[in-house]
Amino acid sequence: MEEVLEGSDLVVVGLGYVGLPLAAEATRAGLRVVGFDIHPGLVKNLSAGISHIDDVPDAEIAGLLERGFTATCDEEVLGRADTIVICVPTPLTESGGPDLEAVNAALAAVRRHLHRGQLIVLESTTYPGTTDEVARPLLETSGLMVGPDIHLAFSPERIDPGNAKFGVKNTPKVVGGCTPGCTEAAVAFYARFIDIVVPAKGAREAEMAKLLENTYRHVNIALVNELAQLCHGLDIDLWNVINLAATKPFGFQAFRPGPGVGGHCIPVDPMYLAFKVRQDLGEAAHFIELAQQINNGMPAYVANRCTELLEKHGKALEGARVLILGVTYKPDIADTRETPAKALVQELADRGALVSFHDPYVSNWSVPGLVSHTPVPDLVEAMTESDLVVLVQNHKAYELATVKRESSLVFDTRGVVPVGEGVEYL
Repeated sequence: MEEVLEGSDLVVVGLGYVGLPLAAEATRAGLRVVGFDIHPGLVKNLSAGISHIDDVPDAEIAGLLERGFTATCDEEVLGRADTIVICVPTPLTESGGPDLEAVNAALAAVRRHLHRGQLIVLESTTYPGTTDEVARPLLETSGLMVGPDIHLAFSPERIDPGNAKFGVKNTPKVVGGCTPGCTEAAVAFYARFIDIVVPAKGAREAEMAKLLENTYRHVNIALVNELAQLCHGLDIDLWNVINLAATKPFGFQAFRPGPGVGGHCIPVDPMYLAFKVRQDLGEAAHFIELAQQINNGMPAYVANRCTELLEKHGKALEGARVLILGVTYKPDIADTRETPAKALVQELADRGALVSFHDPYVSNWSVPGLVSHTPVPDLVEAMTESDLVVLVQNHKAYELATVKRESSLVFDTRGVVPVGEGVEYL
């Protein structure tokens, strides 16, 4: 087992897209940081200076190790930490509710090593009330009470993979505790390595703030996705409409349509709120559920448009060679979590298309319906030989003029390929 410090300022539980950047920033600020994760392979790689996160490259891991950062699978480190921050996944269950299995497992491990004076912070996104209704009762079974004995708070993660401008340090940090004293303790902790820390009224408000942020985006993306469908039927160029509306210097923020939504937040987080509303109020969260329906329906809509485009040029989708360009959920990163490209590939394959893909950031992508789980070896040749090229993600590596020139038909879901014959837009 890896050697760890006898005591630490911070133990980060979960070294994924949220936990590792947090641990890195705290280490750079001079805190004694230990990363705890249940996956031995991940811990072994980090200990050897090998990263699994684009935003924290190998060279940075080496620097963190030199500064004293340690990764381990030994939960004993939890008992030697002043502060524990939980950053574990909270996916949706098949029924649409939040899966708190990893959160409960992390809390149980913390409870086994809890001691007086510790600060515990949950950063995993979840429904309002989780900190008070799930984390607090579980931790208090130790006999230590939140407030007089230990501090407990929620602080929503705001990690944006691939964002070169805003990271952990310069993104304002919202913090809400179960008691005013808990909030004060958590604010003081984060202020050691984050520029701006914003106290919330309580843990529920901090939890809700995260859901509001992503529900706002979810609903507005759904709006323009629906408008994309309506404007196509009305023969209106929505891309031009958005650019026109964006000239207004107040009261408007431009959102653009796409083949669906992906990533670790937007397709997932709003449904936590919808779950809580149905559970506690017995009502539907109408905007949220309608937005989910529209955004989830975009891959099928794109497949329909692909069918129409091919038929317009005398071809059938069944048996057609369709090349997907870009399969990550956002541009210029390797993250394929919840990518709408997966549902699109399955839609096209179910209709008989022969689907291949290319992505400069993805070397292997196991999705049912693909001709091969590896990207096409020669992009230009693949575009030339395809009956239809679908631009799903606009990576900077793609030369859009080349895409237009080498492809007989292009369906552009991002509105970026130069206008010309054989190019159609979402």
